[in-house]
Amino acid sequence: MNIAIVCYPTFGGSGVVATELGIALAKRNHQVHFVTYKQPVRLGLLSPNIHFHEVTVPEYPLFQYQPYELALSSKLVNTVKKHKIDVLHVHYAIPHAYAGYMAKKMLAEEGIHIPMITTLHGTDITLVGNHPFYKPAVTFSINESDIVTSVSQSLKEDTLRLFDLTKEIKVVPNFIDASSHQTAFTDCQRELMATPEERIITHISNFRPVKRIQDIIAVFYQVQKEIPAKLLMVGDGPERKPAEAKCKELGIKDKVIFLGNSNEIDKILCFSDLFLLPSERESFGLAALEAMINKVPVISSNTGGIPEVNIQGVSGYLSDVGDIDAMAANALKILRDDAVLATFKQGAYNEAMKFDIESIVPLYLSLYEEALALV
Repeated sequence: MNIAIVCYPTFGGSGVVATELGIALAKRNHQVHFVTYKQPVRLGLLSPNIHFHEVTVPEYPLFQYQPYELALSSKLVNTVKKHKIDVLHVHYAIPHAYAGYMAKKMLAEEGIHIPMITTLHGTDITLVGNHPFYKPAVTFSINESDIVTSVSQSLKEDTLRLFDLTKEIKVVPNFIDASSHQTAFTDCQRELMATPEERIITHISNFRPVKRIQDIIAVFYQVQKEIPAKLLMVGDGPERKPAEAKCKELGIKDKVIFLGNSNEIDKILCFSDLFLLPSERESFGLAALEAMINKVPVISSNTGGIPEVNIQGVSGYLSDVGDIDAMAANALKILRDDAVLATFKQGAYNEAMKFDIESIVPLYLSLYEEALALV
């Protein structure tokens, strides 16, 4: 099968999932064509079954904002025709589903009918897509898709609540490639980050306000008063500087390490004892899943799709958004005792394995076949 995948090529969850899906499809001897404005960060080296088609947007002084949607839809038309694409799979509603629909219409004028699967990931629905400026276009694009999926039951319910849809939404959860997360490190070099008696707590995100970075600092502040601990903050974004200032104010600057964006996530999680995810909302909680597959239990909020991933008392604990005291107390329940920590580490791994890519890719392939039968 020739499959075109449209996604954002950045560190965000939707781009990561789309890229990992494409790689998995290529391993199954499908031809996968990524169509986006730069090579996805998780794609690495291209293989004989993986192709990258860059969307370039010519600069015209006439436009205050260059028309990416127009360039993307035109690129999709050319890619479909040149490479005989069978299925178009777009990730994130804006602007990809809209551009995909326009490409479908242009191709139909030439007698080429191609099905489009749209996968909804989260903020494309709950934040951006629900904005009054974009809501009509998002509603139209979803309804005009041949098949629509969401990455969690929670996101499906949000979408149906926020939009007037005529299209059924199928839940296909995010996934993890367990084979690529087998710890290859005989020595994680833990001593580079902490002393033997210190617990290592980690957070990984894009440091946007929705991640509640200040809550992470507050939770850690309570934990480190009770047990020796270090906090690793991985990622970058607008909340980083305020977080650094808060650490200095609380007198814990020497216990918090800001690592910035990193391509060594597995190594960082290898020596982590606990993962913090106190987000305001998460459509799924992919960061939690990546922690869990590396045997790192999770302390999280109970919002959105997180409870579908992080199981209370098994892979970690959940608390109400903003309940710092409960999160700190739950963190200490796990971290105080080596045997308890070991139990939660194994529980986190066992739950993560339920989302192994080997179980999820067949679901997408089945939907591709279903979509092909519609045209």
